[in-house]
Amino acid sequence: MGRFLLIAVWSLSLGLWLYPHAASAQLKQNYYANICPNVENIVRDAVQKKFKQTFVTVPATIRLFFHDCFVQGCDSSVIIQSTGSNTAEKDHPDNLSLAGDGFDTVIKAKAAIDAVPSCKNKVSCADVLAMATRDVIALSGGPSYAVELGRLDGLSSKASNVNGKLPQPTFNLDQLNSLFAANGLTQADMIALSGAHTVGFSHCSKFANRIYNFSRQNPVDPSLNKDYATQLQAMCPKNVDPRIAINMDPNTPNTFDNTYFKNLQQGMGLFTSDQVLFTDARSKSTVNSWSSSSSAFQNAFVTAITKLGRVGVKTGKDGNIRTDCAAFN
Repeated sequence: MGRFLLIAVWSLSLGLWLYPHAASAQLKQNYYANICPNVENIVRDAVQKKFKQTFVTVPATIRLFFHDCFVQGCDSSVIIQSTGSNTAEKDHPDNLSLAGDGFDTVIKAKAAIDAVPSCKNKVSCADVLAMATRDVIALSGGPSYAVELGRLDGLSSKASNVNGKLPQPTFNLDQLNSLFAANGLTQADMIALSGAHTVGFSHCSKFANRIYNFSRQNPVDPSLNKDYATQLQAMCPKNVDPRIAINMDPNTPNTFDNTYFKNLQQGMGLFTSDQVLFTDARSKSTVNSWSSSSSAFQNAFVTAITKLGRVGVKTGKDGNIRTDCAAFN
């Protein structure tokens, strides 16, 4: 009996090691059908109100979801406020540029849910963020999709956990693929998720290295379109106010479309990590394919963001449902 139990435990441990995302098995569409039946409409209404106030709601919410899932999994740990005894994920340098509108969107949607007595304290902040992300994508012209739900909120949030977990603007293809693979995502998933840069903005400091002092031979990154580089220098002069930000997509910045990939073909990827998707032969064909087919990109994006939403899902004793998204219960 003891030997059998030992083998069973070992087999379970091996299974979890081989399948680190196995916890996502609890996720399903219409998870709240018998718990809070109208939850998706409640969230959608709250997101629409926020969207009407500012378009920044769109990229801010998408980016918040991505940053959350890549650090400790999709458990809303990025929303936790720091306290005197703990510096939370939110205050790590890689997260300081997250726009407040993303946090505000989740908090307002959660409040709208909890205003319904039968739904109060029954929907996790992590699921609210997943639903809100789907909704802002659709509101900005992107695909709508059935979102998987059933996540619990995480029980810890430490700035130190962010180290090395998020892609950097200077990454090459190998670095990008390695980081995404660590989260169960393929190169195609990575390229599709990078397509979210079709909306949103970046601060000048994130790409200044490409337009000033790139190298002794080339002050400007030669992979940059020359006219685009000149425009960037005009918008981001040396010693620019660090609060200044510009659109990631200079052509259709307020529409979730496949223009991002068309921009890459023209040398107009803002980050090194964007442009490398076209300059590296291993990913170039995917960029070319999605630049010519909006539907192909949208289908790939839905696949990728659904997989992203399964990363590190918390279940059982590993999580709970927070009453306040910004603080532990």
